[in-house]
Parts: sequence; structure tokens; C-alpha cells
Amino acid sequence: MTKLYDIPLQRLDGSADHLQNYRGRVLLVVNVASRCGFTPQYAGLEALYKANHAAGLDVLGFPCNQFGGQEPGSAEEIASFCSTRFEVSFPVFAKTDVNGADAHPLYQHLKHAAPGLLGTEGIKWNFTKFLIGRDGQVHARYAPTDTPERIARDLPALLVTPA
Repeated sequence: MTKLYDIPLQRLDGSADHLQNYRGRVLLVVNVASRCGFTPQYAGLEALYKANHAAGLDVLGFPCNQFGGQEPGSAEEIASFCSTRFEVSFPVFAKTDVNGADAHPLYQHLKHAAPGLLGTEGIKWNFTKFLIGRDGQVHARYAPTDTPERIARDLPALLVTPA
């Protein structure tokens, strides 16, 4: 299994990024989609990011088209949607598979570290969220129905700066 901070990433604009760049930060990793019933959560994710970024939180969005074709757009269309509809300022990455043979290594790692109900690893729908502590350990897995406002209650303990 790949170690978390060894995983390379690609931004929505095609530029390279790497999870190593987020070492020591609290991460909320979310598979997102622009045509999902949970899409309004973008607003809550952005609010969570803005309120807690300076304290050490990064929200990482991964567009995914594996659930009902709810993210069919190109990278440019996704970027435009995120910026004009929700004024997203947190990092959004290239369209990503979260399940199956082509699942991104990040999602392979997260699903293994924090299985879902009854130990199943598969992601069930868009807006499944993983909260990762500063130490790189997965703290929690959240269902699509768990709102960013609900997740905010779990942040204070993780955002405490290590001594």
C-alpha cells in the first residue's frame, strides 16, 4: 500500500501537485460533482476552508464521474462551475476515479484506512469525505449526507498545533 505523502496529484488545470505539500496539515478529502444532489455542499466546504485554513485545514476536491455521470464536464467546465457558482478557493484536482481498477492511489489508501459501513471499502456516492489528521492518519470517513457543518465539530481537536 502506498504511503499517503508519497502520492502524486494532478490539479484541475493540469499542473502537478503532491500530497507531500500538505504534510502537517489537516486534510478534508472529498469526491465532488457538479450535478449531484449534494452539490450545494460546495458552499459549506468553501466556508469550512476559509474559516479554518489559517489554523491548518486544507479541503481537497476530487471531481468524480463514477456516480450517475454527475461530473461529465471538461476540466475547464468544472473549474468555471466551481469558481462562478460557489467561489471555490480550495484546491480542486483532475477528474478522479475513486472505485474500480483505475481508482486513484489516494482513494485506494483512504478506503483501506477507513472502510465504510460493515467494512466495505467502496465509495458509495459523491461527496464522501475523509478527514486526515496532521500526522497523516485518517481520523474519520463521512457519508455524503454528512454536511461540512457537521464535520466542523470534529475539527478543533485536530487543528490544535502540535507542541
